[in-house]
Amino acid sequence: MKRKVVITGIGAVTPIGNTAPASWAAAKAGTCGIAPITHYDTSAQKAKLAGEVKDLDVEQFIDKREARKMDRVTQLAMVAAHEAMQDSGLVMENEDATRCGVIVSSGIGGLNTIELEHTKGEQKGFDRVSPYFIPMVISNMPAGHIAIQYGFKGMCSCVVTACASGSNAIGDSFRQIRDGYADVMLCGGTEASITPLGVGGFTSLKALHTGTDPLRASIPFDAERSGFVMGEGAGILILEEYEHAKARGAHIYAELAGYASNCDAHHITAPAPGGEGAARCMKLAVEDAGLAPEDIGYINAHGTSTPMNDSCETAAVKTAFGDHARALCISSTKSMTGHLLGASGAVEAIFTALAVRDGFAPPTIGYQQPDPACDLDIVPNHGRAVALKAAVSNSLGFGGHNASLVITKWEE
Repeated sequence: MKRKVVITGIGAVTPIGNTAPASWAAAKAGTCGIAPITHYDTSAQKAKLAGEVKDLDVEQFIDKREARKMDRVTQLAMVAAHEAMQDSGLVMENEDATRCGVIVSSGIGGLNTIELEHTKGEQKGFDRVSPYFIPMVISNMPAGHIAIQYGFKGMCSCVVTACASGSNAIGDSFRQIRDGYADVMLCGGTEASITPLGVGGFTSLKALHTGTDPLRASIPFDAERSGFVMGEGAGILILEEYEHAKARGAHIYAELAGYASNCDAHHITAPAPGGEGAARCMKLAVEDAGLAPEDIGYINAHGTSTPMNDSCETAAVKTAFGDHARALCISSTKSMTGHLLGASGAVEAIFTALAVRDGFAPPTIGYQQPDPACDLDIVPNHGRAVALKAAVSNSLGFGGHNASLVITKWEE
């Protein structure tokens, strides 16, 4: 028998807040977290804007000496994990650690360290790079550090599926619990790639917006959209088997009820025509949750603000939901945070769970020019109260990776 999986803890560090509650309050209010890049000098590069995490004192959460051995991608994950663990109320002395696992993903890993140490190697010789270089840059290290910190001895892994990574981490964790392999999973995603090389790579790919107005930069579904805006941050969720959560009196945010993951098998960066793979993924996820399309009231779209993604995702929603597509609220919180790559699905899953809990669809901000190819209800500019039984969070990654999570309102 399949077991019920619930969300009992959340933690987030985002461009619009350094905690999950602060990020959600900002998302509800339609706060723009995009601003000129401060991490490095952008004078020689086209892209000037990003969604940076602001005013975060990492040493409040991580010992200064230990923090120096971690890339920012791991630091952000550790801060979000700390919040999620505190929020969950889990006491590891009371748990079977072998039934507690970690899946924390990153699309790119420790890019800042790669750039800094490569420069050092060219200057001083490559045998002089940091002895911590390898453990600082490998993508699995946020998961490893978190497992060590909290003593989780079950499965510990890192799904790397580009912009679908965070959603795959959550979905794969959901299956670990539902199918009986674990009772508790700490899961999510982290990314810190606002670096000269990271931003330069996406600029060269013609994927990034290169204007200078933060309010017209990340504008999903708008006819004038011209590329995404890089963001950074981390989102961490604690998932538990329901009876386990109930036995310890845990607070439950929502139920994670369904998940699907598939591949377009079409192109390394472009979505399949008409969003065929994404449509199939959403349908499979809704079926996995045992729901009908009409049960879904809100979709947190992948909504990157690139010309192809937003039109293909709109077409995918129409294919997956038929006539009901017109009744759905579909917003992109990337309009506020920018695109957090491997962390985006995790942060957006948190927003989706809170949307279902609060009965509130966050807005797609910065919307001005309608696009006939993106003609669904994108909750433009202002969020709205809406009774929600269930919602979907979509992530679509380079390589053709698609992941959809179905989150339902929790009622005892």
